[in-house]
Amino acid sequence: MRSLTARQQAIVLDTVDEQLMYQPTVETKNRKLMRPNPLAPWELRIGDLRVYYDVEEEPEAVVYINAVGIKERNQVRIAGEVYDL
Repeated sequence: MRSLTARQQAIVLDTVDEQLMYQPTVETKNRKLMRPNPLAPWELRIGDLRVYYDVEEEPEAVVYINAVGIKERNQVRIAGEVYDL
């Protein structure tokens, strides 16, 4: 999050609250289950921003944000590092 602008950080926090508060494991237009990768099993799309998260269902559903990045063509830049997902 530190590598994002203040505006981007606010957008991410607002959208995460809105989209992942209830049923974070239900696929939607902006949420999808990803192919196996070292980052996270779930992706939330917010424009060109990507939030990679995991959900622990038991004993109570908890969402863990693993990374937030910026999508650039077919790559994602997370804290200055480029990932091909």
